[in-house]
Amino acid sequence: MGPVSADSDKAAKKTDKRPTATGRRAAVTIYDVARHAGVSPSTVSRALGKPGRMSARMERRIQDAAAELGYRVNPMARALPTGRTHTLGLIVTDFTNPVYFDLVRGAERAAGVAGCTMVLAESQESGEAESNAVERVRPLVDGLVLAAPRLDDEALTAIAQDTSLVLINRVVPDIASVVVDVRDGLTAALDHLRAHGHGSIGYLSGPARSWINARRWEVLLEEAPRRGMHVVEIQTSEPTLAGGRDALRRVRAAGVSALVAYNDLIAIGLLREAQATGLNVPGDLSIVGFDDIFGAELTTPGLSTIRVPLGALGEAAIHVLIGRVNPEEHEPAKTEFVRRQSTGPAAAR
Repeated sequence: MGPVSADSDKAAKKTDKRPTATGRRAAVTIYDVARHAGVSPSTVSRALGKPGRMSARMERRIQDAAAELGYRVNPMARALPTGRTHTLGLIVTDFTNPVYFDLVRGAERAAGVAGCTMVLAESQESGEAESNAVERVRPLVDGLVLAAPRLDDEALTAIAQDTSLVLINRVVPDIASVVVDVRDGLTAALDHLRAHGHGSIGYLSGPARSWINARRWEVLLEEAPRRGMHVVEIQTSEPTLAGGRDALRRVRAAGVSALVAYNDLIAIGLLREAQATGLNVPGDLSIVGFDDIFGAELTTPGLSTIRVPLGALGEAAIHVLIGRVNPEEHEPAKTEFVRRQSTGPAAAR
């Protein structure tokens, strides 16, 4: 553990003004540890901040008490007597995914206006890596934003007990969140495909733990049959270009004439693989992506997609985190269908 002083902990105890989220409990202080261990606060300070200055038995007793209570030393507390770091954390699933470019920029913009610094980390699409990233980052920040987290509800609820937390595109009871409304964009895409004679479509799904993936599939299940369209879910290996390339064989076996993909990367990977094997897009297969990332319009043909206001989503998450927007008052961001050249009339069968 890093150094800690009794003075800085006294200041932190007096005023803990970090951003709040629904369900958060007060942070454990050095005084709580002292009471639990049956020693003075100054003894706790020496044991945690300057180890080796007392008996190993007493030091272990205090460390065990701190661990049992969930006490975390803030390495910036000495420099910031208020206990605030003016730093916020944002954890995303994959740094290499362009979907996060605008989201991160929006969050950074909102944090800068609030006088805060942004710290970034990634989970690499892994719940375990996400948990590790949270543990590394949260002692350094006043609050956390998790974008499309892969941890289960129980783990996220545990984090929110002593950390100010906002989720993007994930809904967990009693945790603040900002989400996108996918219905408008998806229904417009379905209307477009139906008007071009597509009666059977596939959904190239995303990660099984993704809340927004499940939401998109639910909307397609509701809206496609209303338009007299058949819809089938087609699994992908990963939400990347490679995942799209690997899915082509399953797409062809499904016999669909059009696809809606979980994201633009999958859609672009599929488009490239289809062309490499001699299929014409959109003549043989129409493809719709999701998110409208940078580069979606630069493919040949340009990728039809469902646009998400990613920058606004990042800004909204920070505004909720720092208390400028009440989570209950946040309106889900709207999506819209963007027609380009990767969709067209269904081929005669």
